[in-house]
Amino acid sequence: MTDSSVAAMQAASSDTPVRKRIWDLPTRVFHWTLSVTVIGLIATGLGGVMEWHFRLGYTVLALLLFRLLWGFVGGRWSRFASFFYGPGSVVAYLRGRAHPDHVIGHTPLGALSVFAVLAVLAAQVGTGLMADDEISAAGPLTRFVSGDVVSLATGWHEGPGKTIVIALVSLHVLAVLFYVLVKRHRLVRPMVSGDKLVTPAHSQAAPSRDDTASRGLALVLFAACAGAAWWISSLRV
Repeated sequence: MTDSSVAAMQAASSDTPVRKRIWDLPTRVFHWTLSVTVIGLIATGLGGVMEWHFRLGYTVLALLLFRLLWGFVGGRWSRFASFFYGPGSVVAYLRGRAHPDHVIGHTPLGALSVFAVLAVLAAQVGTGLMADDEISAAGPLTRFVSGDVVSLATGWHEGPGKTIVIALVSLHVLAVLFYVLVKRHRLVRPMVSGDKLVTPAHSQAAPSRDDTASRGLALVLFAACAGAAWWISSLRV
């Protein structure tokens, strides 16, 4: 074998992508469960199926509480610290000067989308707990707050909040389609399998922990969050 052929083989080997665990199983289950549940929330809200709307709302509450906790103790790339970017990072990314982390976990724009969706959903669920349509549906916390607060919560939940949720969900889907179809980024498959192909230049990045112990911790945390959501639901009269 000639020196040139050896060099060519080494070059090809150095360009081979490396498979790395990025999204742990609890994060993946959270992502897809939240997606389906939010779609169900929108459908039941628009269709007036309020009993199921409340049930799905409590489910989203449990999921959001879990994600808040998992954002501090979850896998490396699921932690908020891994995608909490400052303005400088966002500007650099938009100018094409991406940091290596931007191609592994969430990009700065993706991170903004995640935080926006979580914040809007939290506001929508929170106001739903205090909303009262004065016909057949009243949140479990309405009797603990003043009439003015109930009125404000109801107005937001049935008006701007609902519109913003639908807009953000639509924008999120369109952004994913843009990255998949136009920029040719594999976004869906890693959120299913948990693994992502990264270039050798980024192969030194630490993978997310995704073992039996971490999954057991996630189950315990979600059970606690589901219990908290159930307790809140039991306050409804």
